[in-house]
Amino acid sequence: MKLTLNNKDFEINVEPNMPLLWVLRDELNMTGTKYGCGVSSCGSCSVLIDGVATKTCTLPISAVAGKSITTIEGISEDGQLSAVQKAWIEHQVPQCGYCQSGMIITAEALLSEIPNPTDEDIDAAITNICRCGTYQRIRSAIHLAAKIKEEDSSLLGRRVETIENTSI
Repeated sequence: MKLTLNNKDFEINVEPNMPLLWVLRDELNMTGTKYGCGVSSCGSCSVLIDGVATKTCTLPISAVAGKSITTIEGISEDGQLSAVQKAWIEHQVPQCGYCQSGMIITAEALLSEIPNPTDEDIDAAITNICRCGTYQRIRSAIHLAAKIKEEDSSLLGRRVETIENTSI
């Protein structure tokens, strides 16, 4: 079976009903995605599948054939942390940290869908379970990540405008 993971193509030989979580962890050594509950409730196993946060502990690998998968290892770009990762650090979101890769994945999906979410949007989207209860910090970090993304796109727009207006 062919798989696109973190923008790289892989070919794996596993049973089609093997859960994606175990393919990621055991076959592809992507151990940032965690096993939590085994029944798709807690969200520790979340990854992006075609940009949608998806729980993987019960999802058979055959269900993702031809789709693009992004794990926590694939969130940063060119060695730069994503806005969500920066905000997580700024707000010191994790306590134990076990659920955080799934939380970050889910926050990334939320911000790609709703660039400036309200508290209600965040509460509706973040269904992951954090045993340490850092939900207030998670919410604050998502608001900060939205601001960082907005500033980054504003800066990018100004850089492009400057380049276009420069005579060579």
